[in-house]
Amino acid sequence: MSETLKTRVGRVIAGGVHALLDRIEDQAPETMMEQSIREADAVIDDVRHELGVVSANRHLSQQQHASLNSQHAKLATQIDEAFSSGRDDLARAAVARQLDIEAQLPVLETTLGEYTRQEGELQGYVAALLAKKREMQDALSDLSRSRAATAATVSNRSGATGSNAEDRIERVTGAFDRIYERQTGLLGTARGNTLQQAAQLKELDDMVRDNKIAERMAQLKANKA
Repeated sequence: MSETLKTRVGRVIAGGVHALLDRIEDQAPETMMEQSIREADAVIDDVRHELGVVSANRHLSQQQHASLNSQHAKLATQIDEAFSSGRDDLARAAVARQLDIEAQLPVLETTLGEYTRQEGELQGYVAALLAKKREMQDALSDLSRSRAATAATVSNRSGATGSNAEDRIERVTGAFDRIYERQTGLLGTARGNTLQQAAQLKELDDMVRDNKIAERMAQLKANKA
């Protein structure tokens, strides 16, 4: 994974929600949503592309490793047959080829291990980026609901002033709904359902995390026993 791509991943992951909200206070919410999610999506696509390349190379390395091992085993049988036939010259050639294979296998195994490590690393990056993207979307959705609630309160307390505030929040939430539809393919009216789903998914994530913590604790206790 190139250092440039790692830097981009780090920038997306390190961008805290609170920092994002601070910037939104001074800029149009739709602009920040487009910019942040577009960057996250671009980095996710690039990481997934590299993951595909690494996975393909790992697969090819595995095939080559299996082929060399198969050749080595076949040569062993041929060496026995050559000795049985009194053909030491043929046995010598087969032994020489075996030695060549044995020299290649450690290098290939190191390469295979590196591809496997990179594959796991890239899969972790994709998972982290997707989680970060959901975090940004949830934060912006929360902000939109908060502003809508504030505008409704102001509207109930005042006349013309409330009307102006209501117009402003309507423009903001309308822009948010348009972008939400472009990004998710869902209507703005369906956002309430997705928020409920998000809450359920968070509960599921918490449950999975708790189980992992319990498993790790049990493993540590077993190692000390």
